[in-house]
Amino acid sequence: MGSESLLLDVANWSTILVCGVLKVPQGAALLAAKSARGVSLESLVLELSGFLVCLRYMSYYNYPLPTYIEYPIIIVQDVILLLFVLHYGGKMKHALPYTAIFVAGWYMLTLQKWIVDLAMNLSTVISAASKLVQLRYLWRTRDSGQVSATTWSLATYTCATRIFTTVMTTKDVTVLVRFIVMMALNIWVTATILHYRKPAKKSD
Repeated sequence: MGSESLLLDVANWSTILVCGVLKVPQGAALLAAKSARGVSLESLVLELSGFLVCLRYMSYYNYPLPTYIEYPIIIVQDVILLLFVLHYGGKMKHALPYTAIFVAGWYMLTLQKWIVDLAMNLSTVISAASKLVQLRYLWRTRDSGQVSATTWSLATYTCATRIFTTVMTTKDVTVLVRFIVMMALNIWVTATILHYRKPAKKSD
């Protein structure tokens, strides 16, 4: 029992630490290139929606804080990334409508219990769609541009640790299925990024 508790603590804290820098490589890549080439705006919006639903669901049901504390951290990073992508894509005028939609959705989720339950079930589909949209973008352009393979690899690790912590704590099948699907898709996106990564040009 002691070893299981230790493994659970390691999984929880390593997930939180990794999520603290999860989007940093991606943000750094965008800033360095001053371009959002390769990063799908639609994928980012869907991903952020999925994270917001998960945070609302787990806080609504009073899940142990260490099992979902990374969500606020990732959401802040995703919002910053979204602003970068809007800025470099010349679409900053869309920032306010997105904000209004996200804030309204946040409050509507817990108006009724069935709403947050349904949203959580749909969040797996939404989050999976975000990965598939990014994959489609990569397949279409055949160029991973400024997409960070490091960020996607770290996301794969956090899904793996969350599969373990979910099995060890809440045993929520809906949450477990979500993490399994997300891990598989994160691996797929990472492999696709590396496949389409263009070699750096050598300077004369």
